[in-house]
Amino acid sequence: MFTPINPATGEAGEPIPEMEDGDIGFALDRAATAWRSWRVSDMKTRTDLLAAIADRFEAEADHLAEICTREMGKPIAAARAEAVKCASAFRYYAEHGPALLEPGEVKTASGRAETHWLSLGPVLAVMPWNFPYWQVVRFLAPTIMAGNVGLLKHASLTQGCAAIIQQLVSGAGAPDGLFQNLPIKSDKVSAIIADDRVAAVTLTGSEGAGVKVAEAAGRALKKVVLELGGSDPFIVMPSADIETAAKTAVKARVQNAGQSCICAKRMIVHADVHDAFLDRFNAGMKAVKIGDPMDEATEMGPLSSIEQRDTVLDQVAEAQDQGATLLFGGEKIDRPGAWMTPGVLTDVDPESHFAKEEIFGPVAMVFKAKDIDEAIALANDTPFGLGSSVWTQDKGEIARFTRDVAAGMTAVNAMLASTAEAPFGGIKKSGHGRELGPWGLHEFMNLKAVMLSD
Repeated sequence: MFTPINPATGEAGEPIPEMEDGDIGFALDRAATAWRSWRVSDMKTRTDLLAAIADRFEAEADHLAEICTREMGKPIAAARAEAVKCASAFRYYAEHGPALLEPGEVKTASGRAETHWLSLGPVLAVMPWNFPYWQVVRFLAPTIMAGNVGLLKHASLTQGCAAIIQQLVSGAGAPDGLFQNLPIKSDKVSAIIADDRVAAVTLTGSEGAGVKVAEAAGRALKKVVLELGGSDPFIVMPSADIETAAKTAVKARVQNAGQSCICAKRMIVHADVHDAFLDRFNAGMKAVKIGDPMDEATEMGPLSSIEQRDTVLDQVAEAQDQGATLLFGGEKIDRPGAWMTPGVLTDVDPESHFAKEEIFGPVAMVFKAKDIDEAIALANDTPFGLGSSVWTQDKGEIARFTRDVAAGMTAVNAMLASTAEAPFGGIKKSGHGRELGPWGLHEFMNLKAVMLSD
């Protein structure tokens, strides 16, 4: 059974039954049957369905937001925005998908070859709680467009979100078995990956979860895409607009209570503007409005669970044990639920174990860099390589950061955010493969070459 806990109150909701093993087998049969039909569906059938699902997400945005806020604590305004953003991904693939799947042609030594994008089969998605709709849609929209079918193993915290996604897809007219939510726990995942009815797997989650899924996919010789953790740098240089950079840094650190893989977690600031930035950043972090996540004005609600909150508190204590200074915050709020205050750590030893970790909560580390070379070295001194944000008006510095910051994504003078049109993913221990855009569509497709002699 899954027992949802409202992280704002600590109160338990109605238990949700776990899927039985026999029902899992039935679901895989349904997926295989659905794929045999969907793989040969025409483009209009696919794009019409995508547009209809987008309509459902927009129409049900308020309801979706309430479920999300109740299950994982996201402020209601942000939860609603997430639901609406999901519609943009379905509409992107509805509009651009057919052109992205057009056959191509290349000349060969003996004639020519056509290239064809063909569907691969049922795709299993293992998804996290932090963006319980958007993370799923990043896999689901291109899956439908590609002629594949989807299976979802969602996080234990957000089973209500998982269930409502299936309802919306079904209600939009999806064929039986095209998308199925599997209310299962992690111990069932490896067997599903190994099953011949499953063609590929995608995971967004922790490094540990990624290792387990990659091992299972490797044993089965199946394609896998991994989007894992990140300890994203936010680099500020002297030519930056310091006021805007500091204001954006606050939002980039505390959005979703700091529980985002692409949150800015390490502020790396040039010595010439370090103090000016830190003053503004500290003031902004102290001013974050913490409150009832059902209140439209709330900027930061609770963390997703008491366990997650306590993990962050333990990390802050560890940082202080290793010599870091906690300027303020980073403390438990004495009330029911998973509450804590935003905090700022300075004097973090770059060589310490803690400096290289990901803090999945609203606590920032601030570092001082003497020049661009030290800023890049600090940015890259982590096992992760997901996102980054750089703040400078110098074109030469932008070129250096683009080339030398080891990350799958870099935002320039802006907060990093995902969008349906651009590739999303990382390098190093942040995973491999890409979601969204043409790249996300093609990840789980068979690029077939047809050799012709005429």
